[in-house]
This record gives sequence, structure tokens and C-alpha cells, in this order.
Amino acid sequence: MSEKMNVLFIISDQHRADHMSCSGHKILRTPNLDRFASEGVRFSNAFCTNPMCMPNRATLLTGLYPNVHGVRSNGMILSEDLPTITQTLVNRGWRTAGIGKFHHQYDCPAYQVKEVKSAESFYDWVFPDDSVFTPTGENFPIPYYHYQEVEMVLGHGTALAGHYMDWLEERSPKHVETMKKRWQNLDAAFGPFVESDLPVDLYPNAYIVEETINFLERHARGDYGEKPFYIHCSFPDPHHPLNPPGRYKEMYSPDNVELPANYDDLENLRDHPFFKDYINVMPGAMLRETNEVELRKFIAYTYGIISLLDDSIGQVLAAIEKLGYADNTIIVYTSDHGDLMGEHGMLFKGPSPFNGVFQIPMIWKVPGLTKPAVTDTLISSIDYPKTILNLLGIPERKHPPNMQGYDMTPVLKNPKKKKLRDCCLIEHDEEVGPKGPLFCRLRHLITEDYKLSIYEGIRGYGD
Repeated sequence: MSEKMNVLFIISDQHRADHMSCSGHKILRTPNLDRFASEGVRFSNAFCTNPMCMPNRATLLTGLYPNVHGVRSNGMILSEDLPTITQTLVNRGWRTAGIGKFHHQYDCPAYQVKEVKSAESFYDWVFPDDSVFTPTGENFPIPYYHYQEVEMVLGHGTALAGHYMDWLEERSPKHVETMKKRWQNLDAAFGPFVESDLPVDLYPNAYIVEETINFLERHARGDYGEKPFYIHCSFPDPHHPLNPPGRYKEMYSPDNVELPANYDDLENLRDHPFFKDYINVMPGAMLRETNEVELRKFIAYTYGIISLLDDSIGQVLAAIEKLGYADNTIIVYTSDHGDLMGEHGMLFKGPSPFNGVFQIPMIWKVPGLTKPAVTDTLISSIDYPKTILNLLGIPERKHPPNMQGYDMTPVLKNPKKKKLRDCCLIEHDEEVGPKGPLFCRLRHLITEDYKLSIYEGIRGYGD
């Protein structure tokens, strides 16, 4: 491939691999992702390296497993001294832009170490007068992990912060004040739902789409000379708390959703020698028991948010075509992890051995290389960095050192190729908590036919 190719990397948060109509969902409608998948290669057997946001996002940037890059759990900061693919791209002449969610540094007051200057501290963005470091304005650290332009969204639902807040304040100051009040009760801000009258055109997706298209238009005008672009376009959805704006709230009826077949199988986790200690211990961030009424609403709202996500992605893809980038831009869609969505009576993610959390959507479209296909070849998030740099023709000696993933190019060329890796390793460590350290160590190995889970502290026991 040519070094002159552009890259549009689209990532969402907590989107299950089976929550697309192109992956066989009977109720959820995702026409834009379906069309994109029909033009590229969809991986039906893609897995994260860690089922929490920060560790897997750091892996996608560094090409390293969490135990190597150091972000072993949410709330741990990614060292800015680590080599990243964005650093390599900038050094080779790309213009890099990060728009939306990053999640590479501390992100909430419960985890915040006051001596550490974090550009992603909710508290510092929302209450700058009480902050030891205000990450807004001239204090924002550009470049940020070698992104030369940054438009940041922090949070989910309508508990939000970042550059998005400045954009929103220009359009609706009252909604900014409402969000500031939400941050005073973190547990409530990250429950399953949050009620708000925030309209579709002020929802963070609108900001992310607008800023992504603005960047594409600047590039098309020649504002960056001959530099190709790398865009990290990151939507915070469908991560809870859920608040589908406008018509998306009523798009799917709770009465018509299907509950998981194993919804009533909660006792397996309650009685499990390891997982029983991690149920209902961290609001909004760990395993949460649910009931049928709450679950039906949660599923319906998730479907609505995913339909909004699909429409947002469609707008970005339409801009790629309109501006003439379709033939020279590699486009990738994925997510950082999934959600239990009522499996075994649980919501969210957290220590568990279930594929609903581990499996992620992964779709690639590479001009001149990929043909429409679905492959069940086993791949991992950690394979993305090496693959994208190789596709761009960057010599391996110029890659970040010691990247641990595989190059997926052989499968992109020939989706019938069955063997890229023998297994996927999924790490799950917890080392922080809002009320003190919450320690957890488990590992999963997934092959084409089997899955093994082992737990620290329980000798001789595994699943």
C-alpha cells in the first residue's frame, strides 16, 4: 500500500459485536454500518485485550498488552513517554487529529491523584476554580499523545465534559449548568440511565460529527498541504448512562426486545468462588444485578443509542465520499469492549468470562485491497496497530518497538485464510476503586473452539 493513504479510525464504546443487523441482529437496525460492512471485511471473531475502556484503548494506540503498557485497569494513566502509532505517523508526515473520546488519563474525581496533571479529569474541566490544573484553553497539552489537533469529549450520556462543553455552552448554557450539577453525584451520573431534554443536535455525537467533517473540509481545502490524515473519530456511545435523544428514545419498545436466553442464570455468578465478590461493588463500572423491567428499558435505550451512532457514522462516511476521499482512505470501525446486556442477570462489564463483553465489532475497508467478505478468523484489538502501519507502507524498523500484535493484512487480502493466531489473550486486572483499591486478577485464553479462564488466588480452579 502507499504511504499516502489516509486513515479514518472510528471507535465506539461498549458496543457488542452482535448489536448490528449485519451481524444477524433481528431487531436492531444499523443500515450505515451494514452498508460499510458490505463494502469491506467484517471480522466475526474479533476480541478485545481487556474488557475495560482504558486498557484496551491504550493497546490500540501502542500495540502492547495492558500488562506491558501499564494501563492495567480504568483509572490508570497512560505514560506519554511510550511510543505510539500516532508518533510514528507524525514522524512520517501524517496530520493527526483526535475527535471525541480518548480515555488515556484519569477521568473522574474518585480516581484522581491530585499531584498528577490530567487532561481528562472530569472534575478539573467542570470545576476549574477548585482545580490544581485546568486542562482547558492554553493549558491543554497539544500535541496530546501525538494528536496534533484535539476536540475532546469526556463522559457519557448527558454527564459530559471536555472541549464539547465549550461547544455546548455557545449553543445552550442551561444544559451545561445541568451537567455540572450531575458531576456532584458521580454514582448517580453513571447509573443505567440519565434523564435529560438534550436534543439530537446538541448531543455529543453532533459535535463529533461536526468537528470530524470540519477537519476533512480543511484537509480538502489544502490547509495541511500534501500531508495525508489520520483521524481518531471516537463516539462515547452506547456506554451507559443511557439517554437516547429525540426520536431515538422511542424508536424501540421495551415490550418488543428479546431478553437473553440465560437472563435467569444469575446464581452461576452469585455462587462463583471468584466473581461473587465483584457484583454491585462499583456503581456504573462493574457487574450490576438487574431486573426484567430495568433490563427491557436498558436494551431498548441501547438499541436507540446504537441507531443514533449508526446515523452519526453514516454522516461521516458520506462526507468521506462527498469530499473525494473514498478511494484513498482506509476506514476501520471497532469498539473497545462489549456489555453483558442482561446475560446471567447482569448489566455493564466487569470480571466475568463471557463473550458478550469480550467480542467486539471489527470492520475494515482498504481501497485496492479488500473485497466484501465476512471472516471468522480469530483476531484481537492488539492486531490493529501493526496492521495499519504495514498497510501504510511504513518500514517495520520505524514502528514503535516491541509491538505484540499480528499483521492482519493476509486476512484482509484473503478472508478465507483461517489461521492468523492460535488464540486471543484477554487480561483483566482491577487496581483502583472509588472507595479504596479493588484488586482483581484474571486471564482468559480464547481459541477457535475453546475458552479458558483462570483466577488469581484460587489455586487449581478455572472455567
